[in-house]
Amino acid sequence: MQYRRAALAVLPIAAVALAMPLVAPAPAFAAESVSVDLQEMGNTGAKGSATLTPMANGDLKISIHSTGMTPNSPHAQHLHGSAGGMDFHCPSMAQDVNHNGYISVEEGLPMYGDIFVSLTTSGDTTKASGLAVDRFPTADAKGNLAYERTIPAAQLPAGTIEHIKDLHIVQHGIDANNNGKYDIGALGESTFAKSLGVPNIPEEATDVATCGMVAGAAAGSVPAGGVNTGDGSSLAQPGPDPALIYSVGGGAVLGSLGLALYRRRKAAQA
Repeated sequence: MQYRRAALAVLPIAAVALAMPLVAPAPAFAAESVSVDLQEMGNTGAKGSATLTPMANGDLKISIHSTGMTPNSPHAQHLHGSAGGMDFHCPSMAQDVNHNGYISVEEGLPMYGDIFVSLTTSGDTTKASGLAVDRFPTADAKGNLAYERTIPAAQLPAGTIEHIKDLHIVQHGIDANNNGKYDIGALGESTFAKSLGVPNIPEEATDVATCGMVAGAAAGSVPAGGVNTGDGSSLAQPGPDPALIYSVGGGAVLGSLGLALYRRRKAAQA
């Protein structure tokens, strides 16, 4: 009798459970798209715009359109910044310490911070691909550059979507002497590349062409602390060592840059 009563007591509960619709976990909602105004750094003449669109599944879609870039040349480009509370932002000409009218990697890095995501056209997007010129977009003959890619959530550093307004875009590669290519005769040899043990890379190839912050983001104050390779956290010393920042894969990708430029020169001479 007690067993029968227990069974009857369960029936209404089961009926209610069956009547309730199946409720699936709510999908993650995408944050709104943000716009980036890419402004020329120094006397580059380059400019552009970008849109960062977080997707509902955690992916990040990036769209970039730039003009005034070095024609027929690859341009390294990255998301910079931090998801850990560091205050990084685009540099100004106050960082042009050698007064040549351009921002080098060494001059700009303390302001814009470590590579957060390498905006390659395919494959790896970590900072190990920071100068993988074979996988960065190439400007056309008129210096126009177009880039579209959706980076899977699994390839994004933790906190990318949540801190998207704390990130910014930096594009590299300038044409200081307006001869339509990267060459050592313009600004000399890249001191950044040389610091990594890769000689004969034009400074033009590594200098900053454009930088842009998310529209509406605060301009920020001067970063307090350096950059720790990998996470953007602060160090005890006041500034980063550029060679350390790009040491992971840096020599290899700069070697690729040298090989690519050599091939371009050979093709032009043929």
